[in-house]
This record gives sequence, structure tokens and C-alpha cells, in this order.
Amino acid sequence: MTKVAVLDDWQGVARGSADWPKLQARADVSFFARAFDSEDDAARELADTDIILSMRERTPFPASLIARLPKLKMLGTTSARTATVDMDACTRHGVVVCNTGSGPGLYATAELALGLLIAAMRHIPDGDAAMRAGRFQDGVPTGGVLHGKTLGVIGLGRIGSLMARYGHALGMRVLAWSQNLTPGKAQEHGAILAPKDQLLEQADAVTLHLVLSERTRGILGQADLARMKPGAVVVNTSRGPLVDQAALLAALRAGRIVAALDVFDREPLPKDHPLRSAPNTVLMPHLGYGVREVWAQFYPESMENALAFLDGKPVRVLNSEVLA
Repeated sequence: MTKVAVLDDWQGVARGSADWPKLQARADVSFFARAFDSEDDAARELADTDIILSMRERTPFPASLIARLPKLKMLGTTSARTATVDMDACTRHGVVVCNTGSGPGLYATAELALGLLIAAMRHIPDGDAAMRAGRFQDGVPTGGVLHGKTLGVIGLGRIGSLMARYGHALGMRVLAWSQNLTPGKAQEHGAILAPKDQLLEQADAVTLHLVLSERTRGILGQADLARMKPGAVVVNTSRGPLVDQAALLAALRAGRIVAALDVFDREPLPKDHPLRSAPNTVLMPHLGYGVREVWAQFYPESMENALAFLDGKPVRVLNSEVLA
């Protein structure tokens, strides 16, 4: 019987988000709730799998892993981005790669970024912890207002432009920067194009919305963090490696900045990771796009992709050349 693996169901929502009996009637479907410890672990667990339905940018599928999965015939991923899948390797090995729509993921991520910003500015986690410990206002730091402050948006794409709009709605001045941003594009979204150094020096909060690449990895380093105002907030809902981790930890421990993070250099974040005990942080377990409305598109379409492949009529194929 065909073996199907549904990966990275970290929140345990996959089973309830699609009509799996349709696929289970034709295949042996296994759900993986935990992340693999290593590539060796993934290769061992998936060695006999014919179809893998993965969650985007969780388990990576480099050429080395694809080569170790001899029975793999179809790899499903969610949304359009396939940064962690080696498409060329899949094509070479005859693996059909299918994707799904993105749902309202960009809105979900932008809204979480706004929530992290407000939580950091108003010390919402501290207030919640105080209440649950039997205290009231004692021990809760005094927060600040966002109205009249400056928001720095690094990366003014679809999510960054939403954050710029949210900033305006709160009465904030919005600066923006990225390598290719033009004054006209910034103005279109109500932002002022500013050099990176100027943005960092003037912003009371900086929010990152860039795709991770060799050009953007470590886009905020030690010198960049040192330019920020004392007490400024860094919000990252994009990718952990956009910020130099050692520099970030040093700045947090020195009390110079605050970090509100949904993404990390390694995920799931190890239990002994220094960020878990770092001061001046608000941490979320990468829930940016992870909302009901997104799961309601990801999982049903993933299952549809598998059924169509079993019928010999694959849909939403990203590497159509493999079909030839």
C-alpha cells in the first residue's frame, strides 16, 4: 500500500483540518507531530515513504536527503515558497513537487507582528505573569505609547506594507528600507525611504519582513543593533537568521534593546537555547501564519494533491518538467 507521511504537525491540527479518510482509504497515512532531530533521523523515518506532505520551511529537503529517499515519488509543500526544497534534486530523482495556496497567511503574520510589538511595548506577558502569580501591578514594568513614535520597516513587501499601514493607524511615523526599495514605492505605502543607519537610529521599533537569502542573512548585526535607541524594540516574524544571534543576545543581556520574536535560527527552539532565559524578550513559537484559516487551505489542498497524484493526474505541480 502507498505510504504517505504528513510532517511537522507541531500543533496537532492536521487531523482535524482535512477529510483524511478519503486518502486513508487508498494509502497508509502517518502523522508526524515532532520535528526530526537530524537529516539522518528524517532519512530513517521516511525511507519507505512514497508521498510526503510537508509544511513549508520546517523540515528541509536538500539534495542529500532527496537522494536517501529512494521510494519517494511525490513531495507536497504548502504555499508558493519552496526555499527549503531542492527543486532540481527532486526533478533529477523523478519526484513530483506540488504546492498549495497560501490562504490569509500574510495577514496572519502581519497581525502577529503587530501583536508582538504591542506586547513588548506594554509588557503584556509581564502583566499576565503577575496576575497568575497572585500579584497585581507590582513587578510589572511601565510601558510606553506607540502614538507619535517611529516605526522602522525593513522590507516593504506584502507583509511589510501591512505593518506600515498598521503603524499609520496607530499614529506612528513610518520609515522603510531594503536593498531595492525606491522612494516612490515607499511613498505608495505611506512610508519614508531612509538609509538603513538612519532608520535604526531614529526608530523606536524595527520590524523585519525580508526573505532569508545570502544577501539578507545577518542583515542586523552588532553594529546595527548598537545604533538603535535604548529600549527600542526589534520585531522578527520573518526568519531568525536575519539577525545575528550572538549580537542580539549581547544587546538583550545589556538591557539596550527589547526583542519580540516569532522565529529563530533553529526550530523548534531547543529547551536549553539561551534566548529562552534572555531578559527583555517576548517569545512566540513560530505561529505567524499558523491560524485556522490557513490550515483550512493547506491541509485539504495537500490531501487533494496526493489523491490527484494517485489518480495519475497531478495538480499544482511546481516542477512540471518532471512529468515529461
